[in-house]
Amino acid sequence: MQAMTLPLSQLFAPMLGIFAAMYLLAPTFPVARLWARVAVFIVVWLVVARYLEWRIFTTVLPASGTWYQVGWIWFCLFVELLTFTDQFILYLTFLRRTDRSSEADQHEHRLRSLPDDELPSVDVFIPTYDEPFEVLEKTITGALCLDYPNIHVWVLDDGRRPWLKELCEHKGAGYLTRADNLNAKAGNINHALTKTSGEFFAIFDADFVPQRNFLMRSMGFFADPKIGIVQIPHTFYNEDPMQANLGLHRGLPDEQRFFFDSIMPARDGWDGAFCCGSNSVTRRAALRAVGDALPTQSITEDILLTLVLLRKGYVTRYLHEPLAIGLAPESLDAFFVQRQRWARGAIQTLYLADGPLGPGLGLMHRLLFFPTHWLSLGLRALTVVVVPIVFMWTGLAPVVDVTPESVFYYLFPAILALNGGISWFAPHAHFPLAAQVSATIQSFKILPTVLGTLVKPTGHAFRVTPKGVAARCASYAAEIFWPSAALMALTVVGLVVNTIPEWRMIDHPAALPMVAFWSVVNIVVLFFVCMTSLQARMGRAEERFDFDESVLIETGTGERLSGRVSNISLSGAGVLLGAGIDCPRGGEPLRVHIAQVGWIDAMVVQRRGHLIGLQFHLPQSLERDLLIRKLFTVARLKGNGVIACSVNRAMLKNIWSMAAPLPHIVTTGAKPASLSPTVRLPAESLVIRPQPRIDDLAHLAGVRSLHPTSFTEPGCVS
Repeated sequence: MQAMTLPLSQLFAPMLGIFAAMYLLAPTFPVARLWARVAVFIVVWLVVARYLEWRIFTTVLPASGTWYQVGWIWFCLFVELLTFTDQFILYLTFLRRTDRSSEADQHEHRLRSLPDDELPSVDVFIPTYDEPFEVLEKTITGALCLDYPNIHVWVLDDGRRPWLKELCEHKGAGYLTRADNLNAKAGNINHALTKTSGEFFAIFDADFVPQRNFLMRSMGFFADPKIGIVQIPHTFYNEDPMQANLGLHRGLPDEQRFFFDSIMPARDGWDGAFCCGSNSVTRRAALRAVGDALPTQSITEDILLTLVLLRKGYVTRYLHEPLAIGLAPESLDAFFVQRQRWARGAIQTLYLADGPLGPGLGLMHRLLFFPTHWLSLGLRALTVVVVPIVFMWTGLAPVVDVTPESVFYYLFPAILALNGGISWFAPHAHFPLAAQVSATIQSFKILPTVLGTLVKPTGHAFRVTPKGVAARCASYAAEIFWPSAALMALTVVGLVVNTIPEWRMIDHPAALPMVAFWSVVNIVVLFFVCMTSLQARMGRAEERFDFDESVLIETGTGERLSGRVSNISLSGAGVLLGAGIDCPRGGEPLRVHIAQVGWIDAMVVQRRGHLIGLQFHLPQSLERDLLIRKLFTVARLKGNGVIACSVNRAMLKNIWSMAAPLPHIVTTGAKPASLSPTVRLPAESLVIRPQPRIDDLAHLAGVRSLHPTSFTEPGCVS
């Protein structure tokens, strides 16, 4: 290796300069201003160009030796260049960005001023295959509550389940099925399009619950005739596998936030946002222009639909607001099923005339839709882990003529610049260590999928992402844990071996500090990969939401106690009783009155001082629907903001205004009617006064349900 002798002040000058520019000066720049984005872009890529000039002309071109030594050096450079290409496209994307909330405000005001019959009709599609009752119930309930007058909700059941048909009948939703499952989700939706006639159609995956004002916020954008699709971000109310398995839900955003919060608003600035399958609204006239059906040549029909419409002059508009919430993958198995499908579908588009390489697209759109991320993700992550292991065990170097001084002078400034720029463009959304852990985890499954699809682009089965109980079966991902543990062991032992002169495989002692630093970083990453592969125990069947609200408790003896809810779900709640109040005994049946819901049968299952844990007995009923509405309307979702949705808009539109404080119930002395067996009434027969008070729920609680209490999915635990 060539020695590089520079004074310390000159050696560290590039690093210190980049640190000052990217981490001290750049944060003072307004990211919304074009000149600031261009300035950061230029600085970052000048630094990267400086590094690449050194990397190619100093560490690669002088390489000599056997074919495999030279080949290994060029392979490592290829992976690095592929990564930089992906990063360059990302930085180009960040040069533009949009925030369309003010436009949505104007559109919503306009739509709400129109008579109901002047609003365009919308079919709401909920495609489903094997999702369980506890998942579908929330989505159907939320869709039926959409605050939009001219809609029809359709459940598209490719599982052909009688219990789901019965549920739809009692909820008031339409039910459609077909004889086969040809073309999976796209075929399911295409079948529904032949049976419906709405001017627009919205799609919600079976696990996404729309906010009440979803359509009022999104439909107005279609006043622009060039808008073919409006896409809303995917927001989640549960922890994804990395958050759950590492216990980092309070400090780490979910894995898709960087994409939906930073990348999609930037893509929208280039008119390059794309349909993400769920949480979208599509103009039926635009679809008619391309055959009145979703494309089925790729298993990611959403991206392909965007490209097909783009060639016809229709744009996908992105509104960055959490107007629908859903389930993040609940296990690594579910996560990989989802990501492998996305990766395979993206690679498939390369072989299609309607894909990014086909005619009719501009250069920027080709770059935006070229699947560089899927090509580089797994290859880069595995190479970063494997290269030092190969070097320590075989002496096969990935570069030539590199010294610790040159690493400080060229490599570290480039790393600081790239990460600093992304952190500036996407503040609070980019975490380099977490990103590396996530990329390494995905590389074990995604890289084989990408390579397999490049060789064989078609003929792969469509796998639905597991949801609910089915997604939480595995205790750990063995195919991730053991390879990661083996790589970590090889790294640790390789370090130890190379510290002993008699056993050392590295011919250049000066390289050992660099390899040691690199290896320590990899050990940390692989440790977190192993931890993430261990499935965290799911303590509850239903997600709990933090709450702070007064409740009234009635014991079996008729005594009434006041308390405050600390957390609540469809299956139970934690209630903090006031000082001096005797806690009900464990196992004691009681009733709880929750504002905007009514009386719920419950039982004490846990006691910790004045905090009691309640388990609800809440079969299919009006109260259950009201509780779904309440939870998914006012629950604060782990940093994702406030979400909203509910049930049966015709019946509940006015109930939402019932907000009188709970103590009013206590002072009236009126005892609510007992929770009697189900009284089955049609929704239109239930008369509700405008703006009723909360104690009017006493009457509603007596009307136990609009649905049969005996209804459950076979094997379902309510």
